[in-house]
Amino acid sequence: MKKLSKEESEALLNQLQEFQTGGRNIIVPPPIFLAMKGEFVSYEKNKSLAVSFPVEEKDTNPMGFMQGGMIAAAFDNAFGPLSYLVAKKPTTTIDMNIQYIRGVATHQTIVVEAMIVAKGFSTIHMTAEMKSEKGKLLATASTNLLILKIPGGESK
Repeated sequence: MKKLSKEESEALLNQLQEFQTGGRNIIVPPPIFLAMKGEFVSYEKNKSLAVSFPVEEKDTNPMGFMQGGMIAAAFDNAFGPLSYLVAKKPTTTIDMNIQYIRGVATHQTIVVEAMIVAKGFSTIHMTAEMKSEKGKLLATASTNLLILKIPGGESK
């Protein structure tokens, strides 16, 4: 997978920000992506997207590791943008399953790589891996997303 330059990453963000459907202004990336300081690392058109996130103290559980809900949010923040890029329409999560393999320590940057497994007319199935800076597998996830058909709207 090719690593994105700063310009390519910004172009991908601009492409995502063009969504406006059915009179609804869709905010992409969502505020939580920005709050988690997500950055696009690499993108293979219609196949995969890797996103990095710094693990900060505010993201931790009582034991000092990244909280499970924040791990889920990191996966969701990789699945979401990839689904929009592939579907060219808004999507919503049907389900998401996560396998927590290791504790995720703070003061590092993790990378979540989401991959398209199958895309149908109305759904997309994806898998993802979360790895440490050193490439150690931390968690895996799978999801199914529904491609929304909002009446009266077209994506730009």
